[in-house]
Amino acid sequence: MGNVVNLEPSIELEKKLAEQIHNALQGQVVSLVLQQLNDSGSDAWWRSNMEGHSLKVAKELLPDMYELCTSVKERLGFTEPVDFYITGDSTVNAFSVAAEKEDQPHIVNINSGLIALMTKEELEFVVGHELGHLINRDTALSRLISFVFPEGSAPPITLLYKIRLHSQLAELVADRFGYMATNNLNACVTAFFKMASGLDLQKMNVSIDVLLKDNMKHLEYFLKDKGLSHATHPVNPIRVQALNLFANSTSQEELDKEMEQLISILLKVGNSEQDEYLARFIATAGLLIANLDDDVTKEETDTIIENLASLKIFPMQFLEEMKKTDVTEVFNDAVANLIRLNPTLREGMMNYMISIVMSDKNISKDEVDLLTHYGSKIGFSHMEIANLMAVAIQQRFMPSLDSIW
Repeated sequence: MGNVVNLEPSIELEKKLAEQIHNALQGQVVSLVLQQLNDSGSDAWWRSNMEGHSLKVAKELLPDMYELCTSVKERLGFTEPVDFYITGDSTVNAFSVAAEKEDQPHIVNINSGLIALMTKEELEFVVGHELGHLINRDTALSRLISFVFPEGSAPPITLLYKIRLHSQLAELVADRFGYMATNNLNACVTAFFKMASGLDLQKMNVSIDVLLKDNMKHLEYFLKDKGLSHATHPVNPIRVQALNLFANSTSQEELDKEMEQLISILLKVGNSEQDEYLARFIATAGLLIANLDDDVTKEETDTIIENLASLKIFPMQFLEEMKKTDVTEVFNDAVANLIRLNPTLREGMMNYMISIVMSDKNISKDEVDLLTHYGSKIGFSHMEIANLMAVAIQQRFMPSLDSIW
């Protein structure tokens, strides 16, 4: 059993990301627009699908399952109406669907394959997890994202990374609600492994102690900057350890501190030594060139951030961190290591620096001299630098309207 400390199931970064994504997608205005449209039909589609192809958990029909679901709902203090369904599907899975309208009940579905494999307490964890998504309002944000970026379109990469990170953190929050529903860490852990393997652990004679030891071994792989967690759900080693911390932390401060290490795995975009040096180069080269005239423009900053976005989930935060360093020293170190690791990056590095110069549509002699200086550090001759600049000007330069009015 877990401790009795009253810990907060929410994760601060998850809430922050949800707000950022909602604001970036103009959620308040878009929601008003959507309210003016006719019914999307989503509720009717889900309701028809569940009523027609699944078994509704009714008190008279499935009294034990009905009691389990309603008791979990009451335990979590969720008062909104929910219809529970069981679908004949061997896949060990469950899902929840939030209602679009206030007068409609939400939906929680549990596949029959999961019910056949789980104990009562493991089922309580699963039901609590799905109710956790409804309590945390994850689906409303997902619907907004799907509306602004329908199938076939994709958000810009920095927003895409934040959406993915939010989805992963929302799963950890839902796991906490699942734990609160059963208050049995062992049941949560065995539920994870049953969903991952599809095996009856009792029949396979697998002990909880062995499972936890095995989980820590796999977690070490991710903590040592090797593994990546790039799916919409965090990998199981992270989820199990996150729940272990939630169940056994003695204070909110202790929990938040311990969670930082796990969240750091989710923050990784790449896992190579080159990726980190490349991020440092992009930030410091951009800062050195943009600050040459003591007037960093929005266009210059945007160019730096756009290039950092493929390497850092929070590119602006990383750029601010780089500003506090010895920028020239970090730049020189990044250049030396990138050339050591991958000399073929030289031309791309040079073209990036040229793009910073051209971003504000104003090319000064001082900037050309600086490009020549830095280009020499990367290993280009003056003639090669001039040629790269000439090609860039012909292909991408657009004069500023301010210069011709």
